[in-house]
Amino acid sequence: MGFFRNFASRAPEGPQETERSVDLNGRRVDIVLRRHPRARRIKLTVDASQGRPVLTLPPGVPEREALRFLDRNAGWTLKALDRLPDRLDFAPDGIVPYRGEDHRIVHNPDARGLVRAEDGALIVTGGAEHLARRLTDFLKKQARAEIRPLALERAAALGRKPGRISIRDQRTRWGSCAANGDLSFSWRLILAPPEILDYVVSHEVAHLVHMDHSPAFWRAVASVYPEYRAARDWLGTEGARLHRIG
Repeated sequence: MGFFRNFASRAPEGPQETERSVDLNGRRVDIVLRRHPRARRIKLTVDASQGRPVLTLPPGVPEREALRFLDRNAGWTLKALDRLPDRLDFAPDGIVPYRGEDHRIVHNPDARGLVRAEDGALIVTGGAEHLARRLTDFLKKQARAEIRPLALERAAALGRKPGRISIRDQRTRWGSCAANGDLSFSWRLILAPPEILDYVVSHEVAHLVHMDHSPAFWRAVASVYPEYRAARDWLGTEGARLHRIG
């Protein structure tokens, strides 16, 4: 779908993305232009998972205006890119966190099962070409096994019952709560220490009571996870690293 779609004819249901390559202070940088139907202003972020700047545009704002905004913020953008942690792919002998503890990826084609965690190692069987996918599937499964019962428990403590609980690879958020009570979480939470996963689940479950970030919302979070401030700070400093893994 073209970037200059006629938005007046029919509003899109979700954001529309286009890739561009631009010059920022003499450096060639790939960016993402995201046209979002609910955006109110131009917004610039650096997506850790993609390792690229993302320009979000409201409907009707010309692309050239967004690019001028990016150019005015070129210095900040380049510094943010340079601060990103190195990308860590799933490969034999790589060291990745699992439940907050470093584990070495061990490829053992003839081992039993598909993937298992054992003695500080994540042992992956089968062909090497399937290692990344099998490890990702394993981590998603473990995330689902921990998050779902915890979300039900935390929701019950607040007198609520969530809708569908999904595990996804969300690029910009660790979790979300829809107006209908559906909850969604990033599988990468299984890479973090258990208390961080607990905080994110408690945070999203509290949105079943308050769909905002008012003082009442934070009191609801604290009622099920009192140590939320430390966990929130940890995500602020370490979260980007988790988005660069896998």
